[in-house]
Amino acid sequence: MGDAREIDTGTPDLRCALEDRVCTITMNRPEARNALTWDMKWALVDLLPQLDRDPAVGCVVLTGAGTAFCSGGDTKRMAQEGKPPSAEERKHILRREHRIPSLLHHLTRPTIASIPGPAAGAGLGLALACDLRVAARGAFFTTAYARLGLSGDYGTSWFLTRLAGTARAKELMFTGDRVTSERAEQLGLVNQVVDDEALPAATAELARRIAHGPPIALRLMKNNLNRATQHDLETMLDLEAERMPDCAQTSDYVEAVSAFREKRAPVFRGE
Repeated sequence: MGDAREIDTGTPDLRCALEDRVCTITMNRPEARNALTWDMKWALVDLLPQLDRDPAVGCVVLTGAGTAFCSGGDTKRMAQEGKPPSAEERKHILRREHRIPSLLHHLTRPTIASIPGPAAGAGLGLALACDLRVAARGAFFTTAYARLGLSGDYGTSWFLTRLAGTARAKELMFTGDRVTSERAEQLGLVNQVVDDEALPAATAELARRIAHGPPIALRLMKNNLNRATQHDLETMLDLEAERMPDCAQTSDYVEAVSAFREKRAPVFRGE
């Protein structure tokens, strides 16, 4: 099964475990629908680059404990903490928080959001920042910002526009309506919807398949796809022409060809 260990995040609000090349990060405040605390946010800012440097990590899964993914910011706790920061202080803090969706998007390992229940506000942004999303049938999604008189954060506008298109993104942002998991799949926000009780197994199966893929090719593949949202066809054709032959020089390519010829599963080593 390979390397298996718990990874210390510095806070009980965020758990992290590595097994069989799959690293699972769990937002761990089920009593508050995994609303984000400062400890959770700063732990994620520190943890994600650490995982990206770990050769034992082939895929990262982000999920929530209990029956929710993440309900966004913890407004109740913020109210209890006294006077809110000034607008300028809040802008500085939010720019630091925004490293989280950026890190998820740019992580060289593929990422999967496993969504057992509601993903709202910043929680929706975190789910959309992952490369793939597997949702329980009972899950739902909402931007929620309009109901709070807020314009949106955590890259939600950017991810929604690219996944669902401009018109649908505007609809979801302007109304703040709840979107069922089935509707989210129709809109392109979710890759797979499964029965609630099947979510852990379905996510684990997908994560293991990806985690045991060719690390070098997957890293370049993800970067190609991310860059394709911002560059024209000719630029991407040139980039692919640079990278495809480089992949063909790796030991992983030699192993893949041998495995195909021998009718067996390849064993990739990232070399």
